[in-house]
Amino acid sequence: AILKELKRDVFSSYDCFTVGETVLVDTSTANDLCAGERGELDMVFSFEHMETDHINNKWFKTKFKPYKFKKVITKWQTCLEWNANYLENHDQIRSISRFGNDTKYHEISGKMLAVLLLTLRGTPFMYQGEEIGMTNAYFSDMSEIKDVESHYVNALAKKLHFPDSIRWKMIQSSTRDNARTPMQWNAQENGGFSLKGKAAPWIRINSNYRTINVERQSSNTDSILFCYKKLIKLRKEKKSLLKGTFFALPSPSEIFCYEREFENERCIIILNLSKKLQNIPSSVQQHALNASILYSNYNRTSVQHLKVLDPYEAIILETSTGENI
Repeated sequence: AILKELKRDVFSSYDCFTVGETVLVDTSTANDLCAGERGELDMVFSFEHMETDHINNKWFKTKFKPYKFKKVITKWQTCLEWNANYLENHDQIRSISRFGNDTKYHEISGKMLAVLLLTLRGTPFMYQGEEIGMTNAYFSDMSEIKDVESHYVNALAKKLHFPDSIRWKMIQSSTRDNARTPMQWNAQENGGFSLKGKAAPWIRINSNYRTINVERQSSNTDSILFCYKKLIKLRKEKKSLLKGTFFALPSPSEIFCYEREFENERCIIILNLSKKLQNIPSSVQQHALNASILYSNYNRTSVQHLKVLDPYEAIILETSTGENI
């Protein structure tokens, strides 16, 4: 009733759209909330894909399992007409440290996640710093943590006699402060976030700001930042990526394959969600023979011998709609 009143009395007077932050909502309820005839919301943020790497709650992290992650994304892509797609926000840890690899494959996995975000059906939402691959902050101790929730959980865990090392592991891997460090603009003091000697940021800047920052990536056409620019441009040019249908293709547990199709355009997206070499499904291999590469985070230029994906490899193929996989 409240959402309907807001839509009727406020939102309907403006050229705007609304997105609901809807915790504990399933696909059926999400569809109800977004149904045009109900006059409530235009889109909703789902949280189920953010619950695939923990037990019960975010403080008890488990190893990232790609098959769980892609299963949930596929479900929401299939069950909703239009999704609000995201991998990061102010309450979640950095996606590259969570679903990718922020050390050996920092740049490659950052680009792979960019491909995922910008090729799904729906509206993509990017969080500040995601476009340059900002990582978790890896704080040293609780004195560096500002998040009230983290301090509460630490105190509760201490009361329950959790060992110091376990408590700190929980906080370091899950605190919201990982995504709340200042934007890394350049390699100057405080990452260029505040004027030198004038003011200190509310929280310490990530120690890797000298190598991961906007200025450095702006001059590198092979950077994560340029990857986002290329993909945004590609998304605008290809109607299949902008408003095409979504269909998940059969693939091994650590590979995510899906196609986007609109009228006579079809794109096939192939993602390796792991740090290991992965075999591409034979059906996709055969179809790729008649495809062209629109984007590759390994700078592939030919589909010849496209049988194995390198760690965190991402490829966008364009094929004819006249062929079936």
